[in-house]
Amino acid sequence: MNPSFRLHVPEAFRAAHHRHAAWVDGLPGVIERLLERWSLRPDGDPGHGMAGIVLPVRRRADGLPAVLKVQRKTEDGAGVVPGLRAWNGHGIVRLLAHDTDADTDALLLERLDATRPLSTLAADDDTAATHVLGTLLARLVAVPAPDGMRRLGDIAAAMVARTPDAVRSLADPDERRLVGICADAVAELTDEAGDRLLHWDLHYANVLAGGREPWLAIDPEPLAGDPGFDLWPALDSAWETVVVPSGNVRGTVLRRFDQLTEALDLDRRRAAGWTLGRVLQNALWDIEDGKAALEPAQVALAEALLADRMR
Repeated sequence: MNPSFRLHVPEAFRAAHHRHAAWVDGLPGVIERLLERWSLRPDGDPGHGMAGIVLPVRRRADGLPAVLKVQRKTEDGAGVVPGLRAWNGHGIVRLLAHDTDADTDALLLERLDATRPLSTLAADDDTAATHVLGTLLARLVAVPAPDGMRRLGDIAAAMVARTPDAVRSLADPDERRLVGICADAVAELTDEAGDRLLHWDLHYANVLAGGREPWLAIDPEPLAGDPGFDLWPALDSAWETVVVPSGNVRGTVLRRFDQLTEALDLDRRRAAGWTLGRVLQNALWDIEDGKAALEPAQVALAEALLADRMR
């Protein structure tokens, strides 16, 4: 049905997935089959993120603009379809169709304006952009997580258990101490880890301008947990382009934190603890990747929250 179309996999995407070369090589055929199955025609050049290929399409039956997203099946993506179905387009991109096999998840999604991420607003008015994120997060976490979703309590307990061995890889004793403090904060919270449906990755680049709503979230990695665990991506958003140039890193972090906790009606100390949990998670991932030092942004964000907790 699309005789003139043959997907060219971007080289940057191919390089990022070099360990799964056979899967990457099979993507053009997978996408051609999906175009035929869902009666779609390509409507622009493909793009990609870290996880998947995104192709603008239109439905042949009615011309509806949409995007076809194809990504390798992973544990992080296991909750995407049930999460999108539970949210049902309220504050987030709408799921139109879904297909899966042993290696690949394919999503047909409502098309948003990829040229207008929320970062375009943040460049002019970061307070307004944080307000948008807080409003979206409040709507998303109001939904209870469906059965079978990964649970924050399990993730948190595993992080705390890994910390003593992992921190030995950090060269700076102050950084080892900071990661230990983050683990202690999480350990206090694991018994009541929550049951709300979390996005887990809602930052400025994962909010796009929409047609039916001004702004809509994209690319969730859903899990069940406490809404406080969902704040870190917003606090860390546009770090090099907005937070650092502000000249007041701590003040900007705490202003964003105030806005978000107020929008979600969260206990500040508990929300800070779960946000330190995200710093812990990032530290453990970096250590797993062979790094011996924390990212400076993570240190600054954690120190800002810890100083605020001690006031």
